[in-house]
Amino acid sequence: MTQHSPEPPAAYTYELPGGWTVLAGKTDADNDRLSIKIAAPQDWWFHVRGMPGSHVLLRAHEAGGEPDAATLKAAAAIAAWHSKARGGGIVAVSCTMARYVTKPRGAKPGTVSIRREQVLKVRPALPERTEIN
Repeated sequence: MTQHSPEPPAAYTYELPGGWTVLAGKTDADNDRLSIKIAAPQDWWFHVRGMPGSHVLLRAHEAGGEPDAATLKAAAAIAAWHSKARGGGIVAVSCTMARYVTKPRGAKPGTVSIRREQVLKVRPALPERTEIN
């Protein structure tokens, strides 16, 4: 019997200045895999507040270091873009470290609980360089 590793989530991939990578889930199941299985504790996690949208990860740098405010806002803008709030002007986006994202037992796909939330207010946008896989 052959064991298969879990299928990687389908995700939109974006590169931000400074070598930061952002991943945005495409479906509820992809959001679960991205938030619970793929995310490292030091990654940053984003989701638009109060409506459906992608779970978005800002991957931590291998060399360490914290993202600056502009990088966090760029990742939040990607989360707003991949949501029902895309056309809504300024949007509130929840942001926390991935270590504070958990899946409640029995919750439906795409549903998570978060702690230590910050709220960023951004306009939905994508960075100039986009790779879709």
